[in-house]
Amino acid sequence: MGITTIHAKVINPADLSRSFDVEFIVDSGAGHSVVPKSVLQALGIEPHSTKRFYMVDGQGLDRQVGGAAFEYQGERGYAPVIFGEEGDAALIGATTLESLSFVLDPFRRELRPMLMRL
Repeated sequence: MGITTIHAKVINPADLSRSFDVEFIVDSGAGHSVVPKSVLQALGIEPHSTKRFYMVDGQGLDRQVGGAAFEYQGERGYAPVIFGEEGDAALIGATTLESLSFVLDPFRRELRPMLMRL
């Protein structure tokens, strides 16, 4: 098993001129994406709530949550985003992948366009 990384833009959905390129680990098992809090603050993205998330070992973590736009290979999507704390990895999760219309190919360890269904 390997790790897949991508570079994608994180964008303030209220001001599309404000963006930041981030290197992400693709984690199709994670629900939401994690972006460093410092990046989101620099973009002017504010949290709207705090939620509890559970790690695979059962440990609960409280993190702020907001909304962001993401752009990858010319596709833009909007998704919830977790404000990453010190030591948190930058992750692209399933909701962001779906909003961008991409899916992880686990054999080639790369993102592929998603077949769109109604």
